[in-house]
Amino acid sequence: MPNVVRPAVLDETDRRILAILADDARATNKAVADAVGIAPSTCLTRIRSLQERGVIRGFRTEVDPAAVGRSLQALISIRLHSHARADLTGFRDYLAGLPHVEGIFFVTGDRDFLLHVAVADSDALRDVVARTLSVRPEVAGTSTTVIFEHLRP
Repeated sequence: MPNVVRPAVLDETDRRILAILADDARATNKAVADAVGIAPSTCLTRIRSLQERGVIRGFRTEVDPAAVGRSLQALISIRLHSHARADLTGFRDYLAGLPHVEGIFFVTGDRDFLLHVAVADSDALRDVVARTLSVRPEVAGTSTTVIFEHLRP
């Protein structure tokens, strides 16, 4: 399952482009080019190169879960049975297909995965843990922590 990614070779212009797009993924090519001090055609070529090399993985819209009726967020630690660790990718793909999942982390320590979920209420959270995760034959145990506040720096 582990992907070993070698760091991309980036020059100062690439780093400035990335900083601008990380701050505002909706910035126009012209605005990025102007801020960096390069021609728009050069900027577009560099952005495409960053995408092709996997440095830029995508552009996303961040939705406030509470605004769409999923105001309760939690982190669920998942420990797998030792025999299930042979198919970590399959279990990770199962988690990725769940509708309430905000993020999946493959972690070290006494747990295997940390799952960030956003649901409507405590009943929905209980259902995720009891009816979606704990019933899986791979799962040896879970531990749930409710998130009071989530900030993205």
